[in-house]
Amino acid sequence: MGYSINAIKGISWMSAFRIVTRFFSFIKIGVLARVLTPAQFGVFGIASLILALLEMLTETGINIFLIQSKKEIDEYINSAWVVSIIRGTVISLLVIFSTPFIVLFFNVPEARNIIYLIGIAPFLRGFINPSVVRLQKELKFNYEFWFRTSIFLFDAVISILLAVLTHSVYSLVWGLLAGVVLEVILSFVLIKPIPRFKINKNYFREIFHKGKWVTAYGIFNYFAQEGDNLVVGRLLGTSTLGVYQMAYKISTLPISEVTDVVNKVVFPVYSRIAQDKKRLNNAFIRSTLLITITTLLMGIVVFLFPREIILILLGEKWLSALPVLRVLAIYGVLRAISGSASALFLAVGKQNYVTGMTFLRFISLAVSIYPFVQIFGLVGAAYSALLSVCMEIPLITYYAFSILKTKNHQ
Repeated sequence: MGYSINAIKGISWMSAFRIVTRFFSFIKIGVLARVLTPAQFGVFGIASLILALLEMLTETGINIFLIQSKKEIDEYINSAWVVSIIRGTVISLLVIFSTPFIVLFFNVPEARNIIYLIGIAPFLRGFINPSVVRLQKELKFNYEFWFRTSIFLFDAVISILLAVLTHSVYSLVWGLLAGVVLEVILSFVLIKPIPRFKINKNYFREIFHKGKWVTAYGIFNYFAQEGDNLVVGRLLGTSTLGVYQMAYKISTLPISEVTDVVNKVVFPVYSRIAQDKKRLNNAFIRSTLLITITTLLMGIVVFLFPREIILILLGEKWLSALPVLRVLAIYGVLRAISGSASALFLAVGKQNYVTGMTFLRFISLAVSIYPFVQIFGLVGAAYSALLSVCMEIPLITYYAFSILKTKNHQ
């Protein structure tokens, strides 16, 4: 069976996953937005930002390495699991020790226990069976659909039930932890081989060596993607941060619903045909056209009808997000289209390209975010994010052409 057929099937399954999860996500957001306040979302948002930062700082690139590898990945599973456990433990300890400083920096004493509790998540995630990557590497997206859907629905149901019963922001954290626990259990029950706590020094070094650019990319990507949230939370407070993050989630639907789906499917496909320039070129052009057309349609809807979208999904108390949503709608489309190149770069082993383009976006955001917020307020953060993605597009275009015109990929 050709890779085009596999890609179409994969995109179909991943699209089905997005449709199902997004349907329940809209229900979850709609319920929580009416039960919880923007300030409560902001408190949870700060805890999530810190957790995401620490996860990026310790990113090893295990999954990317395993998908890129031309060898049988079973021999790497034990070492990958040990690396994952060590990483998760380190992150949890960092959360515990950094919490007092985080609370002081953002001036949110009410977030202290939330941060401590959410810090349990990376420790639990460390025990997930690395063999789950086989579902993506071997293009078994039908199995991945059921695996990921079960976890998401469990998280959503727990969060909604607890929020309705308690009206507490802790419902979001308990839902998150419940989903992680279920993922650990399912990864061992449904997926083989089961790892053992055993490490091969050579494999250990190889994983870290090949993952260094992924680590660098993760760090820059975090600050490029979350830097605006950090500044908004610090300068404008948790309530305003809650509004901004909600607008961001809606505006980045083209990224999460299209680019992430397509990239997850085409990355292993690109990896298999990386040495065939003609097939790689054709596959990249087709996937980029699909992403461009689809995201443009979604972005236009968000840009033209922001008020209606906010009222339907969130309710009147979130209407202050309206001007931000318009700007971020443009940002979401541009990020979705330009981000389609990441799968190409990773597939041919050019992690440094992904790091380079993300670093440029990070620098642009870092330079502009503070003065923009001071001048334009909340919408200034959106302007800064939009500027950052515009700055990286020329570099992404250059990198893509340099790969597609090269005969052999190392």
